[in-house]
Amino acid sequence: MAISPQITNLVIILGMMQVSKKIPMEDPDTMNLIRAGYLLSNAIIISIYAYTHYLINKKKDLTTLKYVDTPPMGSADTTGKVVTTTVHSYDVEQMKSLYKAQMMGVGMMAVMHLYFKYTNPLLIQSIIPLKGAFEGNEIQIHLFGKPAIGDLKRPFKAAAGLMSSLGGAAAPVQDKKTIEKSEKAGRGGVKDE
Repeated sequence: MAISPQITNLVIILGMMQVSKKIPMEDPDTMNLIRAGYLLSNAIIISIYAYTHYLINKKKDLTTLKYVDTPPMGSADTTGKVVTTTVHSYDVEQMKSLYKAQMMGVGMMAVMHLYFKYTNPLLIQSIIPLKGAFEGNEIQIHLFGKPAIGDLKRPFKAAAGLMSSLGGAAAPVQDKKTIEKSEKAGRGGVKDE
């Protein structure tokens, strides 16, 4: 039985909170080591993403991927939009969203640390995103060579999070009946090249 990533993240956060109480954060040398660890962690994550992106472009899988994208939460649209793309384009878009999420995390951490002077989150944010990078679908498929079946089947389910537990993390739909229904409703998409 595999332990959920959310549970392991919670354990890491609670453990690091206890560890951070024993670290002399007011010591400038210790603080510089923590900052260096955070920067190293982010450099490793970006390197993993860049290498995975390289592998995606090298493989350039042009297999057609067609699915109905789930409408945004709170949208009046209930059918969703038909998306026709290629596996390569889908993977590249997924990588772009990973880069964007990583940069947003670094930006938020910079504001918290430099402006609000919070230091404890540096320890946690040196570990959790690195762990998350190795657990990512694209990394599992392209870097570790796992087959794209089950949870790794494209299109991927939305990542489980706080809001997804309220609304349910729905995966984009791939069955032919739903795609045809959305196309008839005028929700067709354009194939990305």
